[in-house]
Amino acid sequence: MRIFLLLLPILAVVRSSSNHSGHERKFPSKVTTLKAVPVVMWHGMGDCCCNPLSMGYIKGIIEDNVEGIYVKSLMLGENLASDTERGFLANMNELVENACEQIRNDSLLQLGYNAIGFSQGGQFLRAVAQRCPNPPMRNLISVGGQQQGVFGLPYCPGDTRLCNLIRKFLDMGAYNHYVQNTVVQAQYWHDPLHEDEYRKKSIFLADINNERVS
Repeated sequence: MRIFLLLLPILAVVRSSSNHSGHERKFPSKVTTLKAVPVVMWHGMGDCCCNPLSMGYIKGIIEDNVEGIYVKSLMLGENLASDTERGFLANMNELVENACEQIRNDSLLQLGYNAIGFSQGGQFLRAVAQRCPNPPMRNLISVGGQQQGVFGLPYCPGDTRLCNLIRKFLDMGAYNHYVQNTVVQAQYWHDPLHEDEYRKKSIFLADINNERVS
């Protein structure tokens, strides 16, 4: 029930940007649309594109409430396991380009789409909007996105071994060249005590926030 309440504003945005049939039913009854704007989703840390208890469930709710809608949940790996792993260990500039390529090559997204990013997926989809304007992203909903970065690693549900490894990397130094290019969370690490170092060495967040030192 709580997750459905969370999705009410998301469904409202999806609904408002679609062409409706002659009569409109009261929300949250099923929305009848002639052409629903597609949705692209990017999952958060520790999740994957198609987990039936999280992203798969959300995808189903949207599809059940907006008739005829196409929902693409981005998978940034060869399979579900590598998709989850790349939420921790990857170069974000490369992953964003991967996402852009998937969107560009999807014939059902060519007229534009709405985007929903969960947790770190929020800032990743913002990077997509900024760097890859075609096809156009009509609306971006960031659910808990860390748009100004983080200074500390959040709690990780489930198996915490990978999470603990990432924490050790961050303790080594988030702005270390190897860590910056390898650890996803380091790439949106924003140390408020060392702003100059952040602007100079952050390879992702400082760039999409237009804070890079030229």
